[in-house]
Amino acid sequence: MNKIILFSALFLSFSSFSQQIHKCGTHEAMQYQETLNPGYLQQVNEVFSRAKDHQNQDRSTVYTIPVVVHVVYNNADENIPDSVIFNQIQVLNDSYGYTNPDTLNLRDTFNTIVGTTNIQFELATIGPDGNTTTGITRTQTDITEFGDIGFLTGDMSGVERIKSTANGGEDPWDQSRYLNIWVADMSVLGFTALMGYATPPDGLSNWPAGSTDGMSDGVVVQYQAFGNNNPIPLDPGTGAIDFRGRTCVHEVGHYLGLRHIWGDGDCTQQDGIDDTPNAVENSQTYGCDSLPQNTCVDNIGILGDLPNMYENYMDYSSEHCQVAFTLGQRDLMRGVIETDRWDLIDNYPALTVSENNPLNLNDYPNPSNGNITVSGLKGTNTIEIYANNGQLINNINSTESDISINELPAGIYFIRISNSNGVVTKKLSVIK
Repeated sequence: MNKIILFSALFLSFSSFSQQIHKCGTHEAMQYQETLNPGYLQQVNEVFSRAKDHQNQDRSTVYTIPVVVHVVYNNADENIPDSVIFNQIQVLNDSYGYTNPDTLNLRDTFNTIVGTTNIQFELATIGPDGNTTTGITRTQTDITEFGDIGFLTGDMSGVERIKSTANGGEDPWDQSRYLNIWVADMSVLGFTALMGYATPPDGLSNWPAGSTDGMSDGVVVQYQAFGNNNPIPLDPGTGAIDFRGRTCVHEVGHYLGLRHIWGDGDCTQQDGIDDTPNAVENSQTYGCDSLPQNTCVDNIGILGDLPNMYENYMDYSSEHCQVAFTLGQRDLMRGVIETDRWDLIDNYPALTVSENNPLNLNDYPNPSNGNITVSGLKGTNTIEIYANNGQLINNINSTESDISINELPAGIYFIRISNSNGVVTKKLSVIK
């Protein structure tokens, strides 16, 4: 009897759920990870606080993040063409660059708090093996849909199979150097239930493989929601949804540390960004102006109490409503890149080392604000520190493993160490 009641409850829950496609599963993914690894949410919050406190006044430098798109498909419709992938990268760049033409739809109320993030994206041109690549992988799978009934109870293990070759998906590329985006079918019992989800930065490289069970770092998008020119429409039974490639924009925002603009709560629980108006969730709709206008009281500087910002990419409003990030969201994402996701800033391939006796070095702490220690040194070493633009900053010969970097301003550097055994280059983040 209990099994029948449980099945009936799940069926009713699914029937109701399938009537409204869930736009984003990131909140559920985070809760799921917390059940597997208690303390995970605290780590995420600590990364958020560190990024928000990080004050780098240079917001003009354009950070370009290398992307690999893994297309995991069972049938021809799911095997989206390259043209859709190229279009999605363009949508990302327009959205994060604030160059999308529909910025004209932004209400004048928000004009002073939005703008470019100076974050851009490009398909990777160098793969983990050092060879040239298109930045696209294609994997045919026997799995007809990666979603399962467990998602209704918060179990994300089914959709996580997308990220594993052994489980019918595709293994990620080096997650410290590439933004991995998987595109697949996350349907549940034939119903499209979830548009996408992402893993936020957690300071632990999202629990590296082999250390503990959990989510694999990156973004997942339902294949019909990818790109602005996708030839496969999605009709949930209530009319085709207007996809403009902004599901991916939204999920990459989570990947770079942003929360839903309403903080997954009520007026008392917000997203932690100072210039986003307090609000409640705005559901998908075709009439942006029909959404609630001002559900929560806030006080944003001289602007005072602002209305709900359904134009924000981190809302649940229809994709044709979404046109902008705020400057506070920009600063948070750049803070994440400059601290916890610093290795994404450029796709710097490791230098080839001697095959007979390669170096195996690690530098720590990294990020650092004073001194670093390089483990594995032997004999006399040439230690060179380069700026992110390739300029040589320091060149020393040393047998010591401790290196002072007190004189370096905050930023991204490369430390190149060579001796008779070979040469190795490591990326180094300096925070002040």
